[in-house]
Amino acid sequence: MSAVIDVALPVFAIMLCGWLAGRVRLLGAEAAGALNTFVYWFALPPVLFLGIARNPPAEVLNIPFIATFLLALTASGLLAVLAAFLLEPRTSPVALTQHALNAGFSNTGYMGVPLFLAAFGPQGLAPAILATVLVSSVVIGVAVIAIELSLAKGEGMACALARVGRALLRNPLVMAPVLGGIISAAGLPLPAPVQTFGDLMGSAAGPCALFAIGLFLAGQPLALGQERGRSAGIALACLLKLLVQPALAWALTRWVFPLPPFWAGACIILSALPTGALTFVVAQRYGTAVERTSTIILVSTVLSVATLSALLATLLPLPPP
Repeated sequence: MSAVIDVALPVFAIMLCGWLAGRVRLLGAEAAGALNTFVYWFALPPVLFLGIARNPPAEVLNIPFIATFLLALTASGLLAVLAAFLLEPRTSPVALTQHALNAGFSNTGYMGVPLFLAAFGPQGLAPAILATVLVSSVVIGVAVIAIELSLAKGEGMACALARVGRALLRNPLVMAPVLGGIISAAGLPLPAPVQTFGDLMGSAAGPCALFAIGLFLAGQPLALGQERGRSAGIALACLLKLLVQPALAWALTRWVFPLPPFWAGACIILSALPTGALTFVVAQRYGTAVERTSTIILVSTVLSVATLSALLATLLPLPPP
């Protein structure tokens, strides 16, 4: 219970503050977008950069963790695709890709990083940073490739890959840890002013990201839909994301990819996070399942108050990294 009070309660309390501010329109209609832009471009990249640059590559590039996290995510997404075939047989390939994202994409950047900062401090950020790099580059990259290929109509994979490459190069959540990895691998020292600037800017990432989630949720319609397939699909996506995916991660860390206790617990926690907001960006970009995606983000985040709190109460405290 102390884990819930000490870690989960403050995290969800900040989200609640953002939600209340959004409901009473205290900050105006554009506040959520402005705060998200600040976190995305200015506050979160220094956290990712310093988290990688300050640690040797061997301590960050944990292959068993990467395999476990991605396998659990992929399995959850494939189960969502299989369910879509059964519930909604005429679903397009673009929508199927979106369904897979909704059921597997964890909110590691806006929720995982603040949660790990609160629970373990800066020294325990490596799993959350690594997971953020994986979902924001590898997972989004694969999803965009799949969507672009289905829409290319003869343009071919080269065009799709070029589009993806340009998108990744413009993504600060990808380039910041890549730059940090180069600094770490080269053994270059970080000047004190750079570290101080990064620490000051990065200290805003956690509370601003959580507050922004609350603002975002306050403005989303709860579109559960009247059709049986749509409602069942939303419920199934939340079930896969919050329960099945962390269960798969637990099974993999126990029997397939044994990990040190801290990394194993971190992998399970990160797999149990609700659906990330980047899935909504993809849905809007390609005009597919937009209402369903926003509803899944909303419902999974609300339900995670209970599921994630229970998981933290079970797993914490973890041994030091």
